[in-house]
Amino acid sequence: MAAFWTVTLLLLFGCTFLFDLMVGAKSMRQPIGGVRLPIVSIDLSPAFLVAAALCVVGTIAIYRWQQRPKVADLLIDTEAELRKVTWPTLDEVINASIVVVFFVVFLGAYLALTDVVLGRIMKRIILGT
Repeated sequence: MAAFWTVTLLLLFGCTFLFDLMVGAKSMRQPIGGVRLPIVSIDLSPAFLVAAALCVVGTIAIYRWQQRPKVADLLIDTEAELRKVTWPTLDEVINASIVVVFFVVFLGAYLALTDVVLGRIMKRIILGT
């Protein structure tokens, strides 16, 4: 079920982005008959109708796609495998994070120092001083 809602939220994001793009066109932003939807305070414009229709049709298509036996079996198997995973404890996560941050800082300092040294060497070679 989480996969359905994740893909549906991505679809909703895409539909709102499409709506914002279409509102930029003057012909798509004019309200149809001056109607304004009272709960969401959005004008009933062609841009809204297209984005809403696409969102509804897309949600139905996602639901139907996930109900196919192959996809449903894959999602069930994936969930079963994730239940077998041993997740790290909080102490392990903190220790691993400290190690990662230390090495990122160390590597950043090393690369900065190398850049400075090689920059000075190249400056001497190019300028000949």
